[in-house]
Amino acid sequence: MSLADFVVVANRLPVDRVVGPDGEDEWRTSPGGLVAALEPMMRSARGAWVGWAGQPDIELDRFEINGIDLIPVPLSGEEVADYYEGFANDTIWPLYHDVIAPPQYHREWWEAYVKVNRRFAEAAAEVVAPNGTVWVHDYQLQLVPQMIRELRDDVTIGYFHHIPFPAHGLYAQLPWRDQVLKGLLGADVIGFQRAQDATYFLTAVRRRLRHEVKGSSVTVPTADGTTRTAVARAFPISIDTAPYLELAARPEVRARAAEIRASLGNPKKILLGVDRLDYTKGIRHRIKAYGELLEDGRLNVDDVTLVQVASPSRERVDAYVHLRDEIELAVGRINGDHDTMGHTAIRYLHQGYPREEMVALYLAADVMLVTALRDGMNLVAKEYVATRADNRGVLVLSEFTGAADELRQAVRVNPHDIAGLKDAIMTAVEMTPAEQGKRMRSLRRRVLENDVNAWSSSFLRALDDVRRR
Repeated sequence: MSLADFVVVANRLPVDRVVGPDGEDEWRTSPGGLVAALEPMMRSARGAWVGWAGQPDIELDRFEINGIDLIPVPLSGEEVADYYEGFANDTIWPLYHDVIAPPQYHREWWEAYVKVNRRFAEAAAEVVAPNGTVWVHDYQLQLVPQMIRELRDDVTIGYFHHIPFPAHGLYAQLPWRDQVLKGLLGADVIGFQRAQDATYFLTAVRRRLRHEVKGSSVTVPTADGTTRTAVARAFPISIDTAPYLELAARPEVRARAAEIRASLGNPKKILLGVDRLDYTKGIRHRIKAYGELLEDGRLNVDDVTLVQVASPSRERVDAYVHLRDEIELAVGRINGDHDTMGHTAIRYLHQGYPREEMVALYLAADVMLVTALRDGMNLVAKEYVATRADNRGVLVLSEFTGAADELRQAVRVNPHDIAGLKDAIMTAVEMTPAEQGKRMRSLRRRVLENDVNAWSSSFLRALDDVRRR
């Protein structure tokens, strides 16, 4: 078996299994910035990607696509329920998102999480070359860095945390809090979206494990009685801007944007929300604020329409079932109260769309509403900005997103403050073209300069610094 100098470990492989035109199963590269950022490097560095294929109870051999070795990790249906839907998404996800929904703590979920994390670690340890590099991604695999280190102390290990890390008062609820911290500290570099997240992590390390913390460095005791240094700091992630710029310039995509406006009755302003259907995204707050603006007479349904794309997410988790019911009830009430024969208050779309259609929606929208209650980054905000080559449009952005640290020319908002959110929407709707242009030029400069390639390069440079010590 050939070994890889550079190994990525993520919950999912960077491919999706689809039925081809001939009826046979085939693999298609998943859309996403992480794949785009790492693909060239993985090809040049004999790279391998360890992950789950997305279907339970199937055993797959190692295979190659586009010059990348793919190492499938099998999961049973029970493990998907306990490790993924259970511990990852019903314990860690709500806890790390400020307990917006109550986390569930079950010992059998934790046991499944440990077992599956060990399987991922063993797969990575088996395939990485001597003195190679392993980069582990996200909250589903927080124990993997330390497990790899126990198996292969010759390799350099990075970990990137794509979601928020909670303040210590919340984190301390987790019954397995020390085990998770030790798991993460197996990495040489631990990356977070925001400086605040890194600070919360370092505070937990100091208070729970009593390790020495200086700046962004942690002195970690090792099994042989010596110590090593781990670094924890912010590396804000971004998007692959090239496909968004290219699609936004296509005549057929621009024509589709005009078609979307016409299908909505050519309102003066289109407000847009694009989210996974998730309780962290603030969709209810956004709809409530918009409904009140119509009720107050500050907006008129003939002039302003809200388009809400809410792509399906974790539909077997109870909290998501209830959320969908609440949102659809609210949309139905507002539309019933305010629709006319020619105009709909809210066009609600509970489905996912290909990137071409999303870019057309971004081009059609005058105002992008990103009202997340807590978000590691929020790449939709950056996607919207990337497509606005005409320097028009307004981004309304929650201060509780990682993107708010970078996109300072957005109209910032606290989504919990409904009155403030209503005022922010009105500011966006009434903003002059000159003010839009001033803000959007600044936002675009930031997004285009700090793209996903800049993000991956900065993280890998930090790993190289560790390796040279």
